[in-house]
Amino acid sequence: MAFDINMIKNVYSKVVERVDAARKITGKPLTLSEKILYTHLWDGNPTKAFERGTDYVDFAPDRIACQDATAQMALLQFMQAGKDNVAVPTTVHCDHLIQAKDGAATDLKHANDVSSEVFNFLESVSNKYGIGFWKPGAGIIHQVVLENYAFPGGMMIGTDSHTVNAGGLGMVAIGVGGADAVDVMAGMPWELKFPKLIGVKLTGKLSGWTAPKDVILKVAEILTVKGGTDAIVEYFGPGATAMSCTGKGTICNMGAEIGATTSTFGYDESMERYLRATDRSDVADAANEIKEYLTADAEVYANPEQYFDQVIEINLSELGPLLNGPFTPDLSTSVGKEMTEKAQANDWPLQVEWGLIGSCTNSSYEDLSRAASIAQQAIDKGLKTKAEFGINPGSEQVRFTAERDGILQVFENLDATIFTNACGPCIGQWARYSDPKNAPKNSIVHSFNRNFAKRADGNPNTHAFVASPELTAAIAISGRLDFNPMTDSLINENGEEVMFDEPTGWELPPKGFEVKDNGYLAPEKDGSHVEIVVNPNSERLELLTPFEPLGDTIKDAKLLIKAHGKCTTDHISMAGPWLRYRGHLDNISNNMLIGAVNAFNMKTNFVKNQLTGEYDAVPKVQREYKAKGIKTVVVGDHNYGEGSSREHAAMEPRHLGVAAVLVKSFARIHETNLKKQGMLGLTFDNEADYDLIQEDDTFNFVDLNEFAPNKPLTIEIVHADGSKNTIVTNHTYNEGQIEWYKEGSALNLIKKENA
Repeated sequence: MAFDINMIKNVYSKVVERVDAARKITGKPLTLSEKILYTHLWDGNPTKAFERGTDYVDFAPDRIACQDATAQMALLQFMQAGKDNVAVPTTVHCDHLIQAKDGAATDLKHANDVSSEVFNFLESVSNKYGIGFWKPGAGIIHQVVLENYAFPGGMMIGTDSHTVNAGGLGMVAIGVGGADAVDVMAGMPWELKFPKLIGVKLTGKLSGWTAPKDVILKVAEILTVKGGTDAIVEYFGPGATAMSCTGKGTICNMGAEIGATTSTFGYDESMERYLRATDRSDVADAANEIKEYLTADAEVYANPEQYFDQVIEINLSELGPLLNGPFTPDLSTSVGKEMTEKAQANDWPLQVEWGLIGSCTNSSYEDLSRAASIAQQAIDKGLKTKAEFGINPGSEQVRFTAERDGILQVFENLDATIFTNACGPCIGQWARYSDPKNAPKNSIVHSFNRNFAKRADGNPNTHAFVASPELTAAIAISGRLDFNPMTDSLINENGEEVMFDEPTGWELPPKGFEVKDNGYLAPEKDGSHVEIVVNPNSERLELLTPFEPLGDTIKDAKLLIKAHGKCTTDHISMAGPWLRYRGHLDNISNNMLIGAVNAFNMKTNFVKNQLTGEYDAVPKVQREYKAKGIKTVVVGDHNYGEGSSREHAAMEPRHLGVAAVLVKSFARIHETNLKKQGMLGLTFDNEADYDLIQEDDTFNFVDLNEFAPNKPLTIEIVHADGSKNTIVTNHTYNEGQIEWYKEGSALNLIKKENA
């Protein structure tokens, strides 16, 4: 039986009435995305039609999921909210703090040794406040959610950008910062700008070497890393219904890489099969009773141009396997000849050193079985792997079942390392090098979702390419980035020329899923007696101190850094070894913006201290400004804050005294995180004004005392020679968000309202 089945049935009991009301109010057929949004309005039944991309709307999500790295700060904030219990079903999943090095058993023991303080804290907070806890080794949050909690037509938020994975089971699942999660945990509405809608019609059918992964790699090529911003991507068509549920999850998962609010698919037979296979027939039965309400109205899919803001059509029968990268997930290349040409032109290493399969994106039973079919062929055809192999199963249930069915043994027969059921290399938790900064130039291929510089192993010279699990396996065996398994042959150990056959696999395990211990710990019914202890001398955990409001007068603020080009949350607050400090705001603030490129010298972590005229590390310079009571401004380029939902990228600048972030454009989650922490997130009205910013500039906020919705803010820039420029900046703050700013943070406002 499913977790929280009564909650799910309660949601379904309201769907028909609310969707019918929304149809009447909007006067048109509805997409699936609209049905779910209108069903989850905080105020209940719809009373007005919302304007996409404009109206801020309060929603009531059904549940929350948190991974251990972000859960620390989310729960530290929730502890300040004055509540005895979480208001909606919530889970914590320990998957980020386990480093991949020697293999599952050794790595998990090491993680439990070095991070026991954090795991114990998360478990005790979960126990106290009624939160479900998934132990280290239980699995990767998004695979565990898909197997246990996701349900068609539901709305979920999660403190990880790849929460969107649950769209594979027909949810609207959205990645948020911890402060957003705290709102919902505390029983308050969750605010979101009503998204625009992008429809992706899938015709034809996947076959041969083409996988669901290739669909999202193609969509990323079409839309780029910011083309989905403020939009829900809804997939439909015969190609969609013919795809497995976990394949749908893969596509939705990587929707985070195009900046989409989320992605989703309408409820269909593949979802029903998956629900029943994962012991949730009760959910499938309930969904079947209202199944026409759990997908778009027929008219929408028949005439999509009338109902979506943008429509893309992809013929899956014509789609071939792709490799995306390096350094960005939207640079797409066809296998074989095109890759040869691009690699030679761009000096990408053609030799592949590692092939990595798994992560939250591609770690299902189906993924492992299809990759294993290629590995078994290598064994049968007498091939030796030219690259090293690493496997991250998505959950203990997947791992146990795959081991039972001999799938993991196939990989081990090729000397693959089976890592813990955890994120590992996908999020920089990979002990590949002792000195990553000086590691050699190389190429790797993986079935993960992100491939930013330094992302996997800390080495800026690692060229990471994203591919399907089966293509990753074939390329790892060949050792060549430009290997085309459809046309190229390999020489086996007997000197014979052999070729791979097409991959095969199972959508679901033929003998069913099985697991002995899934790693779940239910909270006590009454956790009021549970005591949460945080050592004041801890390096890993620190109780929070409320932020002071920045006020309506900001003058003589110094420029901290003008970031050049791509500045993701990895650049603003790195993961990897810094994950150990995710529960200690002051310690982790020592990584603030150390990956951002200074536009004035094109170096990282090397900015001018205007007080001394000397150059130093960004956090050190900022701490000097803070000690002198001087506010600062960060300037950035397009899509600033792309990537992970980590709110540390907003909390660290806030903690150290940054008052405003002024950029050409924001990634959605990061902009919201800045607002939640009581900062100013502003965009240039004229993008060319970015070029006016000089290294010794100070900033005067001319009319901040008139801060209001839809009213631009004026900033006077004073240069070192005394000359000045006055620029106009835009913002998207509504009245409620301006109150966050005035109170110092959204959390301060919650505490005030609960006092």
